[in-house]
Amino acid sequence: MKILVLGSGGREHAIIRALQLDPDVQEVHAAPGNAGIALDVPVHAVDVTDTTGVTVLAGELSADLVVVGPEAPLAAGVSDALRQAGFMVFGPSKAAAELEASKSFAKDVMAQAGVPTAAAHTCSTVAEAEAALDAFGAPYVVKDDGLAAGKGVVVTSDRAEALDHARSCFDVKGTVVIEEFLDGPEVSLFVISDGTNAVPLVPAQDFKRIGDDDAGPNTGGMGAYTPLDWLPEGFVDEVMETVARPVIATMADRGTPFAGVLYCGLALTSRGLRVIEFNVRFGDPETQAVLARLRSPFGRFLMDAATGCLAGLQELDWSDDYAVDVVVAAAGYPESPLKGGVLGGIAEADALENVSVLHAGTSMAHDGGLVASGGRVLAVVGLGEDLAAARARAYAGVDLISLEGSQHRTDIGLKAERGEITLPNGKAR
Repeated sequence: MKILVLGSGGREHAIIRALQLDPDVQEVHAAPGNAGIALDVPVHAVDVTDTTGVTVLAGELSADLVVVGPEAPLAAGVSDALRQAGFMVFGPSKAAAELEASKSFAKDVMAQAGVPTAAAHTCSTVAEAEAALDAFGAPYVVKDDGLAAGKGVVVTSDRAEALDHARSCFDVKGTVVIEEFLDGPEVSLFVISDGTNAVPLVPAQDFKRIGDDDAGPNTGGMGAYTPLDWLPEGFVDEVMETVARPVIATMADRGTPFAGVLYCGLALTSRGLRVIEFNVRFGDPETQAVLARLRSPFGRFLMDAATGCLAGLQELDWSDDYAVDVVVAAAGYPESPLKGGVLGGIAEADALENVSVLHAGTSMAHDGGLVASGGRVLAVVGLGEDLAAARARAYAGVDLISLEGSQHRTDIGLKAERGEITLPNGKAR
């Protein structure tokens, strides 16, 4: 197979590395990629939201499969244009991508499917927002009713801050979603669907806030780890039966079948499993950790999903290793990331045993060196026989990387390593 991967982040770098391990994949290309991806595969300077440009590139490459990484091209209808041109595509249609592009649409689908989720109000005026905030009480959860690159949610006990975020959402889309707060630990689960059948990957946990102990503003994600030993037995089966399969069936009933990856953001609350949100693409940074453990042929798996052939798939093969990835972000991230900082130590970190460095916001300088070009610059992935070993390797890699003013969390997976994850029954595991 010849595969074209659309996107330029750490998620796409992880996807490409996994594809390269599949013996059925002869060639991988990326558009537009980044400086690190360009060291692994050919890259092409194409805007991933440009339906014509992407379709032309896929034709020039004679791509057997196009994998759409980020949410923006899905919302722009790139997958539809590619399918209309006769290409196999891993990624949902524009209509199905509304599960991420509109929080209110996702709530409607969950209500129809009987999926457990947070109670919510979609508001279009300040008065409605004030009423919803008062009805739910603190902590307040205010979400952009649209795409926000993982940073459109404010969770705060400050009512004025919550209302300010609601006002900013009105300025962009005219609506905002205000939800009840969900207690309990959060879990991410990727579910691959061909429109009818569904196959889960392994659960992971990510860390959304910029600082240790979940301090500071939300980000696109500062790290993740897998597996989650503290999850109750049968967790994945419960998600598949109460969330993933009902949503996929409902989308098919609506005439908008969902084929691609359904990212289920979940909370284990005192009242049971609840859906926080859906995304319609691989999550970043969970993908970096999850795919580091996958042993099944990834290209064939994605092709089976794109061609409606998941029904006969056997269970996926996973390494027994633990995986931890730690994001290195630029100074000023997430509000105003500083670009242009010189990067060093990447080769040394990548050379460590069971450590890999995946690029996100990097580009090549005129002198051939690497510089930061985005907020989240790199993800360092460590593998180990237990969580402590995986954490140690990931942070050993981070310690070798130099970027002036860079920031990273030091507690990715730490509570799980110490057995301090508190479940709704009050027990720590």
